[in-house]
Amino acid sequence: MYYPRIISSHIQRLAAQYPVVTITGPRQSGKTTLCKKLFADLEYVTLEDLSNRAFATEDPQGFLARYNSGVILDEIQRVPSLLSYIQGVVDAKDQNGLFILTGSQQLELMDRVNQSLAGRTAIVKLLPLSYHEIYRHQETLPTLESVLYYGFYPRIFKEKLNPTEMYSFYTNTYLERDIRSIFQVKDLVLFENFLKLCAGRNGQVLNYSSLASDCGIDQKTAKQWLSILEASYVIKRLAPYYKNLNKRVIKAPKLYFYDSGLVCYLLGIRSAEQLNQHPLAGAIFESYVLSELWKHRYNKIQQGELYYFRDSRGREVDVVFEEDAELSQLEIKMGKTIMSKTFSALKYLPTLIGISQSWLVYGGDDSYQRSGYSVLSWREVANN
Repeated sequence: MYYPRIISSHIQRLAAQYPVVTITGPRQSGKTTLCKKLFADLEYVTLEDLSNRAFATEDPQGFLARYNSGVILDEIQRVPSLLSYIQGVVDAKDQNGLFILTGSQQLELMDRVNQSLAGRTAIVKLLPLSYHEIYRHQETLPTLESVLYYGFYPRIFKEKLNPTEMYSFYTNTYLERDIRSIFQVKDLVLFENFLKLCAGRNGQVLNYSSLASDCGIDQKTAKQWLSILEASYVIKRLAPYYKNLNKRVIKAPKLYFYDSGLVCYLLGIRSAEQLNQHPLAGAIFESYVLSELWKHRYNKIQQGELYYFRDSRGREVDVVFEEDAELSQLEIKMGKTIMSKTFSALKYLPTLIGISQSWLVYGGDDSYQRSGYSVLSWREVANN
């Protein structure tokens, strides 16, 4: 089963405007499927294939000469040196939609893309499926716990896979193909332990010293490994908001995983029922909401970042974001019942700076206005 992607029309528009479109995102987020669907007239070549990779590395000009009418080059990070030769072809042909590139990590890749293809490529991010891409046409809707447990990787739904098995295979593939082969991390057992420790800190302010100590590595290595996880779209660091604020605010980022199903697997959660009783369920729900917001921005090719706010006295807002030059705040609560005190976290920040709108996302099914706040069901996050 194919799940139509919200970003599709934007990618097609960009391919008509730029000679190269570069699509990045985590492994198995649906990049290959989407490219083949949108650009069925182009040849498809994966650089995961050893013979293709050898040809592209040893004779890049001869390799590219085979695809005069354009090509989809999958996993371009495998041969980053090819990008400078693509630049030459693009400059010579002056034709839009010539190359569609995909990559599943952005650390070295984006540096090379920006060096070789500046002004020649549009860059988009494709995360796993959003809630509405999966469930918008279903008559019977799943529970919140089931949605969080299954996560959002397309293969789980397309092949009706067991989430625990799928995320086990996914983690092993990620460790072998990316962590060992691309990033040259030798101790995969230690790195996997680091990954699980990060899952235990999902939704928390990052303490590099504590994380490094618990894993038995130094802070420099911990920061390098976090950069690897972020470059391969496993985690994202949510920066604090302190613009125009003179108060003492926390300036360390918070750590979030992009996919709730992967967090559940790494935490040893093996069923939706187990998740319902887990002490970190609230943090996993936060990950889901933030991921939906990031997907919405990436799918619409929107600029601007998400932030959080916390001061030295512990006053906190889960999400702060700018849109149309106006600042909004959003609080996240997994509970299905809203009480007056639930809005307390949204009352402080407007006393410091101008807030145009305040949202509360919760675990219930109804969306409505209450006491000047917009209450939004978890099913309706970024539903447009």
